[in-house]
Amino acid sequence: MSALASLDIVVIVAYFVAIMSIGLFYSLRFRETSEDYFLAGRNMGWIVIGFSLFATNIGSEHFVGLAGSGASRGLAVGNFEWIAILFLIALGWIVAPKYITSGVFTTPEYFGRRFNDATRLYLAGISIVAYVLTKLSITLFAGGLLLEKVLGWDIYTSAIIIMVCTGIYTIGGGLRAVMYTSSVQAVIMIAGSVIVTILGLMELGGWSGLQARFPSEYFSALKPASDPEFPWTGIVFGAPILAIWYWCTDQYIVQRLMSAKNISAAQNGAVLAGFLKILPVLLWVIPGMIAVALFPGINGDEAYPTLIAS
Repeated sequence: MSALASLDIVVIVAYFVAIMSIGLFYSLRFRETSEDYFLAGRNMGWIVIGFSLFATNIGSEHFVGLAGSGASRGLAVGNFEWIAILFLIALGWIVAPKYITSGVFTTPEYFGRRFNDATRLYLAGISIVAYVLTKLSITLFAGGLLLEKVLGWDIYTSAIIIMVCTGIYTIGGGLRAVMYTSSVQAVIMIAGSVIVTILGLMELGGWSGLQARFPSEYFSALKPASDPEFPWTGIVFGAPILAIWYWCTDQYIVQRLMSAKNISAAQNGAVLAGFLKILPVLLWVIPGMIAVALFPGINGDEAYPTLIAS
């Protein structure tokens, strides 16, 4: 176990060094204009855009939250992941061309031009408050929870380390550094999660072993209208409203498309991200179910960290 722990530490340190090196490389190499800093010089290719979109969407909160939902309710939460594919296509073919041809830097700037300055200021203010209270805080909490479970650090120390490491290359290198590091992180996330899922299923005796541990409704993505958490009516009529906002107007997402070298690169990047959105159910929801099957009685949010730590 001590040898395994030492190997774990080496891998984790190597990961942080690699990510920081990539981020700092682009921080030092590209620091010329505001367009370079905020939109990566509007010169990004579709592969980087696609993987960066996926990694931007999939953070530590998805590892914890999707696995937790899978542990408690099964595959139903996957509807939110799969419905995103439709709106990524809309982002690439309907929305992104408008952003790119207008030459704007942000979505508030676009809506300010389309309507008025009051609209621009309102959207910018709401977005900043929402990022701090939801995306940023939840991501740090979930990341801290993962590191606490895997490395034994307390959650506050873990969150601070994540924030400092990310802030160094983000502030120094701007969007280019963020997109390249997030693309590498996306590949690592997918590869590591594939290994975790395969090993977990092998421990249970395969897919049939997982099915034997849960009632059949856990494997049904479509729930009745009376379901308290995932009614089909909410998925069909409610989720698309959230998806339009998140995928087509949220600066956190569309900034990646604004950095495209042309409209074709933006569209192809959106399609690649759409294909990648098929994976979360397989790589994070199902492992949550595997965790509960292997460790009965664990809390939903502890499902993925427990599976990793084991």
